[in-house]
Amino acid sequence: MNEIEKVLEERKIRPTAMRLLIYKFMAQKEVAMALTDIENAFTQADRTTLYRTLKTFEQYGVVHQIDDGTGVAKYALCEPGCNCEIAQDLHLHFHCNHCHETSCLTTHKIPQINLPEGYLAEDVNLVVTGICEKCSG
Repeated sequence: MNEIEKVLEERKIRPTAMRLLIYKFMAQKEVAMALTDIENAFTQADRTTLYRTLKTFEQYGVVHQIDDGTGVAKYALCEPGCNCEIAQDLHLHFHCNHCHETSCLTTHKIPQINLPEGYLAEDVNLVVTGICEKCSG
């Protein structure tokens, strides 16, 4: 069994050929991807299949969705051991205003946010915008 199949099976996801291809594609890109980015790479695949794959990955903690302020949902692979828990797995995202790529800055964790009593956080998203290291060099 290869590494990708193992990751999917650990998350209780059946490793179909399309799921394996999408995971491998996202792992190679190392930036957050919009559905249209994946559609452009898999022109022979049905849009609905691609969307369902992303939603399955999101539901089972293989990817997380990012709102980077562009109005288009982006998806990035989760780190090994991530459970997408607000208390421990939140990290910064960076959107480059030059190349328009969005990256996970997984080593830069978002500190615990203490909300007033009666408030319950369901999602936290912190996006820093500017110029990435590739574009600033």
